[in-house]
Amino acid sequence: MIEAMRDIGYSLESAVADIIDNSITARASAVDVRFGWHDGGAWIGIIDDGEGMSPSVLREAMRPGTRNPLESRSKDDLGRFGLGLKTASFSQCRRLTVLTRHKGIESAARWDLDYVAETDKWTLQRPAAAELALMPCLRELGPQGTLVMWENIDRLEFDGRDERGHQQLNEQMAVVREHIARVFHRFIGGERGYAKLAMRLNLAEVPAFDPFNERSLATQVLQEERVVTKTGDVRMQAYVLPHHSKVTQAEYQRLSGTEGYLRNQGFYVYRNRRLIVWGTWFRLAPQEELTKLARIKVDIPNTQDHLWAIDVRKSRARPPAAVRARMKQIVERIRSSAKRPYTHRGTPVSSGPTAAVWQRRAFNDAVRYEVNPEHPLVADLRANLDNDTRTRLDAVLRMVGEAFPAAIFFSDYATNPRVLEPTTCDVGALVTLARLIAAANPGVDQKGLTELLRDIEPFAAWPKELDKVARDALQGRT
Repeated sequence: MIEAMRDIGYSLESAVADIIDNSITARASAVDVRFGWHDGGAWIGIIDDGEGMSPSVLREAMRPGTRNPLESRSKDDLGRFGLGLKTASFSQCRRLTVLTRHKGIESAARWDLDYVAETDKWTLQRPAAAELALMPCLRELGPQGTLVMWENIDRLEFDGRDERGHQQLNEQMAVVREHIARVFHRFIGGERGYAKLAMRLNLAEVPAFDPFNERSLATQVLQEERVVTKTGDVRMQAYVLPHHSKVTQAEYQRLSGTEGYLRNQGFYVYRNRRLIVWGTWFRLAPQEELTKLARIKVDIPNTQDHLWAIDVRKSRARPPAAVRARMKQIVERIRSSAKRPYTHRGTPVSSGPTAAVWQRRAFNDAVRYEVNPEHPLVADLRANLDNDTRTRLDAVLRMVGEAFPAAIFFSDYATNPRVLEPTTCDVGALVTLARLIAAANPGVDQKGLTELLRDIEPFAAWPKELDKVARDALQGRT
């Protein structure tokens, strides 16, 4: 049975998160995840300063299936099945030791799977004080709290136990760091009415990763939606993240996460403020490039665990029919708001006060981009050509539009849109083009030329340079 319990499907990061759930339920104010090597083997310890457990409570906590998942629980309880401590630990190691201190009483218990296999008995060991003293990071446990120690870790692959193996452990724990920063960000970052949770990894602070960037003024916050059910209310709060032009490059990259914006759009389901699943539309809508900035926070109470089909690992959820129907009603409105930063920014291409170089043309279900023949520079050039040359120019411009590399552009823009934006202004090139505008508007002064350029691409992209461009363009004019 124990060997079967090891293969429920935990990853290292989800297993660590499950142990941290217990620390939060025990009202810990600080959790420190430690790892290292001892006697040639890797170990991982999770230490908290929570309430700790009495000897009888510890014994019950070490018993597999200690609670019926249908029992009523505290509204702040992050558990459900009474399996997390055991299944999460067994999924990664063969020896689990729990040392806890509660009201001045210290108690310890250990599951050693090799000993269980050897004796074929459910024997919960009580390690002696001398044996406990040899455990890593024992001294970091305070007068009250709990230490969960994993040893004989056999589910992580290392190329030996030398420097290469140490590096591989560091790499895997970096994934753990990113995971707990996201899953517990509302505890770490703090919310009104709740104390902050100090989270550390090998004594280094783990900062909260807020996927909604709520503190940024550039983030759009939509009206909260609420679904009332017999088992509690479901609250949905939608956010549209800032367009890349509204934040720094570092902030834009941070919000994309390791999987990118496209994979992280959609619903983020929280159970008692703990993130369960994220980056999914639950098949209510496709993941699209234009909606990659849309993220929706969904808060559910733990009284709805069975309705949402939350599993032992707390890494899967499925909305019940009543909530799903409401989700479907609001998802398109939310997605429309998420598309606005892109479609609105593209409006001048087809209409508006700015004379755009490119224009968008829609033909039934087809969309085509063309060089705008009404652009002042293009229009002036065409006006000065004879009919035959003008026809040839139009043919060339049409060819340029039809050969627009849409697929390559889409790939570059989806990966890193900032690389497509010029970082410096080529004043010389703008002056050359501005002289053509000035020549087509005889008698215009510097102020008038500046105002003309302000509404013409590419000049409109560099408003701070327009006075200089206009002045240089008019110098030497007769």
